[in-house]
Amino acid sequence: MSIEVNGKTIELTEAGYLVNHMDWDEDVARALAASEGIELTDQHWDVINYLRDEYINNGQNQPMERAVLKDMGKRWGSKPTSKDLYQLFPLAPTKQGTKIAGLPQVKRKGGY
Repeated sequence: MSIEVNGKTIELTEAGYLVNHMDWDEDVARALAASEGIELTDQHWDVINYLRDEYINNGQNQPMERAVLKDMGKRWGSKPTSKDLYQLFPLAPTKQGTKIAGLPQVKRKGGY
């Protein structure tokens, strides 16, 4: 499975995640989001960049929803609810957000 972005073929897993997270850039994120039916806003980018930063700069950490809520609250100046995150990423913020962020599939159970 693969997608074409700017003339480059990007390999995906069967579940639609990037095989190599280093293939990611903002255009790839837009293509992945479009395939999920999502048009990216500034808040989407905040979550995506947070997830990438946690994974790349914090020992491949893939934070659970509670941590995302807490850290987005700091960034946005008011604490979002789970509902707010699910409005951004309807198929689970930590799973769908991770996919669009170009990171490996989250394997843990639950998400809060």
